[in-house]
Amino acid sequence: MFSKRVDGVKASEIREILKLAARNDIISFAGGLPAPELFPVEKMKEVSRYVLDNMGEEALQYSPTEGYVPLRDFIAGRMAKTGYPTNRDEILIISGSQQGLDFAGKIFLNPGDTVLCESPTYLGAVNAFRAYEGNFREVDTDDEGMIPEDLEKALKETDNVKFIYVIPDFQNPSGRTWSLERRKALIELAGKYRIPVVEDNPYGELIFEGERQPSIKSLDTEGLVMFLGTFSKTFAPGLRIGWICASPEILSKCIMVKQSSDVQSSSISQREIAVFMEKYDFEEHVETIKKTYKKRRDLMMESIEKYFPEEAKWTYPSGGLFTWVVVPESIDTKELMERTLEETKVAYVPGASFFPNGGVHNTLRLNFSNMPEDKIVEGIRRLGDLLKKEIAL
Repeated sequence: MFSKRVDGVKASEIREILKLAARNDIISFAGGLPAPELFPVEKMKEVSRYVLDNMGEEALQYSPTEGYVPLRDFIAGRMAKTGYPTNRDEILIISGSQQGLDFAGKIFLNPGDTVLCESPTYLGAVNAFRAYEGNFREVDTDDEGMIPEDLEKALKETDNVKFIYVIPDFQNPSGRTWSLERRKALIELAGKYRIPVVEDNPYGELIFEGERQPSIKSLDTEGLVMFLGTFSKTFAPGLRIGWICASPEILSKCIMVKQSSDVQSSSISQREIAVFMEKYDFEEHVETIKKTYKKRRDLMMESIEKYFPEEAKWTYPSGGLFTWVVVPESIDTKELMERTLEETKVAYVPGASFFPNGGVHNTLRLNFSNMPEDKIVEGIRRLGDLLKKEIAL
């Protein structure tokens, strides 16, 4: 009845865990959810009324596939913060950056083609690319990003490599950030082998300390980088508005597949975001988010240091939403998940799904943005106690 392609698509393990974690009695570190109390609800009420009062007919009508011009102009201005000044002609509005991942798979992959990716990498991207029957080669990755020697080895040895997928800023799931040297090495190798790069950057603006590194797109002189951005982490995910910034050659293909996918992104959501940017201080809004998340990051790190077993290792992210924990190999975090929910009422994401080719079972991802401070401390204490018991067995 169904195609081979759809038969190979699996349900997202994260979404399945979130169903369990939605109960009020669960302390959830599982989702990549923003803090809902930071959504500008009252301001958006005013914005929504303004949009309907002043541009209601066009806000409820079809609009061009490329997106609302004032919003594209605003995004082009924001791209300058990544080190890449551009204009609206290189911007396509999409329905969340997940749609951009789907488009990357659609425009680059034939069945059996290969994607090079970090190890670990984002589960949502793996699912999107797998839908187009792509294979994965994981490139050795450390705290500074992909190791250039292993990346070049993969480029030399692997047939039908179609693109390199990376999350260089506060990576999901590891929380790591690439060094400038690794970014330069990546773009040099991409140019040498004429391989496109898909740069997924949902977290780049959420930096807590230090200087923001230039985007890989800003180092691109040959039009090889397809940059994905989103308002889901800096504004509100429910609006489902993101963007692609790419060369005309790549962007034209994305526009064509969008026309066959959903025609356009929400007319009203695009105008609501654009009007918000005109009426209110978006920088101030982002700064409020960063201060809240930094406080929660600090609290989670302090609690992990206090309550986790000494055998565990974890990353210390300088921004974003996640930290990554490695426990002794004797512990399978996927098998432990069900018992953790039952015994401690704490949810996390087992790390195995973030390795496209499998083989790693002793990792887990923790989110610090969504839970209030008291639940972060209590949840980490409970999880730490359980991990200590597991190690002692």
